[in-house]
Amino acid sequence: MDSANQERKFEMLLTQIKRERGFDFSGYKYPSLMRRINKRMQTLNIDDYERYGDYLQVHQDEYAHLFDTVLINVTGFFRDTTAWDYIAEDIVPQIVSAKAAQEPIRIWSAGCASGQEAYTIAIILAEALGTEGFRERVKIYASDVDEDTLSQARQATYALKDLNGMNPAYIEKYFERSDNRATFRKDLRRAIIFGRHDLMQDAPISRIDLLICRNTLMYFNGESQSKILSRFHFALNEKGFLFLGKAEMLFTHANLFAPVDLKRRVFAKVARGTTRERLLMLPQTSDEEDGTQASKLMRFRETAFDSSPLPQIGIDLNGHLVIANERARLLLGVKPSDLLRSVYELNLTYRLPELRAKIEEISIERRPSQLKDLRWVTAASDTRYMDVHFVPLMDTSGGLIGVSIAFTDVTRYHQLQEEIEQSNQELETAYEELQSTNEELETTNEELQSTIEELETTNEELQSTNEELETINEELQSSNEELHTMNDEMRRRTEEMNQLNSFLESILTSLRGGVVVVNRELQVQVWNHRAEDLWGLRPHEVQDKNFLNLDIGLPVEKLRGAIRASLAKESDYSEQVVDAVNRRGKPIQCKVTCTPLTAPDGDVIGVILVMEETDS
Repeated sequence: MDSANQERKFEMLLTQIKRERGFDFSGYKYPSLMRRINKRMQTLNIDDYERYGDYLQVHQDEYAHLFDTVLINVTGFFRDTTAWDYIAEDIVPQIVSAKAAQEPIRIWSAGCASGQEAYTIAIILAEALGTEGFRERVKIYASDVDEDTLSQARQATYALKDLNGMNPAYIEKYFERSDNRATFRKDLRRAIIFGRHDLMQDAPISRIDLLICRNTLMYFNGESQSKILSRFHFALNEKGFLFLGKAEMLFTHANLFAPVDLKRRVFAKVARGTTRERLLMLPQTSDEEDGTQASKLMRFRETAFDSSPLPQIGIDLNGHLVIANERARLLLGVKPSDLLRSVYELNLTYRLPELRAKIEEISIERRPSQLKDLRWVTAASDTRYMDVHFVPLMDTSGGLIGVSIAFTDVTRYHQLQEEIEQSNQELETAYEELQSTNEELETTNEELQSTIEELETTNEELQSTNEELETINEELQSSNEELHTMNDEMRRRTEEMNQLNSFLESILTSLRGGVVVVNRELQVQVWNHRAEDLWGLRPHEVQDKNFLNLDIGLPVEKLRGAIRASLAKESDYSEQVVDAVNRRGKPIQCKVTCTPLTAPDGDVIGVILVMEETDS
């Protein structure tokens, strides 16, 4: 998918979330927001924003999982201990000392997540004011956009591991334990009000003495941050403080907040005052001298005026050029013949189009005036910048006789100012980039911490599973040992059985007659070598076959009665001689002896037939 199409689908997804659930993510930083949503989509194996939007419409409960992923609720009691120590030791005493004895103290914890920071400042204020003073004077407003975390915060119940690192005395004093949980004191909890508040859309809470908003601004873009900070400025009292997270600096908002302790991210509200005008005063002197002394003084003044490093001219009330020093003549191109001519006839009015208005202004108001950073193109076509100062000239009686105009070349200053502004802009850009990078890093750290917590949970589950497997392994090991014991016993019995079988085989082999053993169903169980020699059938050919169905030279039908009698235990022994044909086809007489095969309990389980060839 191309990036433009992907961005379009992402925007559509955000619009859908805002329309259906009222969450407006347009002010968030898109890279971080996109990364968090992608993480949730990967969990569901969805790789397209449009398909994920369809999934949200079908599975409404998915919104809860999405908000849990996007709104990273990583917090804790006394998180960044040194910063909270500074709040307790320096900021809270300033807030308390600035208040009257019974005047209320108002705190706002914005982006409070599951409430740990709201309860942390509650503990600090309770320590500073005492529990009675805390209940009477303190109101803590804790807000967030996530209703689920607010519900958890209102319960004020946490696992004991969440209190790790807190002063044990605080745990003993401000929490009630039950099993593996701890609950914040109910009587102090009434001073803390939890509510949903969207920093981008909802009006700020007012008259706040301390506003805590830690590691929340870093998720918003620059425009949204400016809007939120303006609301924070409005929310705070004139002597209020803003407490931010370690990734938030406010380099570009010096007109709203001034750093109190930059390292710990504590800022004070900057009051917006008015500037005051300063009037320039011109000293006046007069002396009565004799003619000679006056003449010398006049020449001295003219020479000093003409040698002045600043271009300067004098104009009377009729607009005539009365005097111009050497620098002014060079700058304005004024010739001696131009003196006592109207300045409106010279090119000075072209250079100074505001000249007539300035002379009229000074005639009425009789106070100095100036034009700043006037762009001036010289005869050599060089661009210069001038500050032009207009000063009213008064006679000894206080009457206005003209206007003095002095030119100050501020080109170098102007260039330096532009360079400084450019450097400031570059520095501000660098600060913003640094701030953005720092916020991105903190966001990543928050995500990593969230992932670590998930991994810790998974690890605990794996550990529990491992313990179960260990238990099963021990049981299997015990069973295995029993099987080994049984196997050894069976091996021993097998060896005995083999010995017995060998012994019986030896007996059967040693007998002169053929031996056949049948079970109660007359199926052949034993067929010795002599029987094979007599009738020509091997043991595997007759095994489990009905003896009476065997096609051998022995007339087995004649033996049916004797076999049945043995099975019925009508006789312990019977003997019968029959005519037969051996395997070689030779007629023989065969003596067949039938004996019941008896089990240890006395039951007949078969018949033993012994067949011997007799002499004719």
